[in-house]
Amino acid sequence: MPEQADATRLLRRESVELLWVALGAVPGALLRWQVALHLQDQNLLVNTLGASLLGLLAGLPFSPRRQLLLGIGFCGSVTTFSSWMLAAMKYISSGDWRLALGLIGMTFGLGIGGALLGYQLGAWFKSDQ
Repeated sequence: MPEQADATRLLRRESVELLWVALGAVPGALLRWQVALHLQDQNLLVNTLGASLLGLLAGLPFSPRRQLLLGIGFCGSVTTFSSWMLAAMKYISSGDWRLALGLIGMTFGLGIGGALLGYQLGAWFKSDQ
């Protein structure tokens, strides 16, 4: 019976964690959808924004629940690796390798820079408290 109680506790904990991720994912997906609706080349913007926010979250002393809500849920649904690669593939398919490589390079560079800046900002806030 102790094994069943452990399994029940684990299932309950994972269900609560799933709820936190879902609560963050819905607004993130809605924001992603609206940005895609109103901006032509949105991949660079949303991926840089998401990397910066995730860096900030990593630098701050957030609880695991907030990390699930904002990091995995919100940032995970705002940023999209697959859309980024699809946009690059469309440029390649049309023969525009320069635009494809530019998109890949700029997204990678701005993403790393945004994550680093966000992390340092979070660490600065954390040390200031």
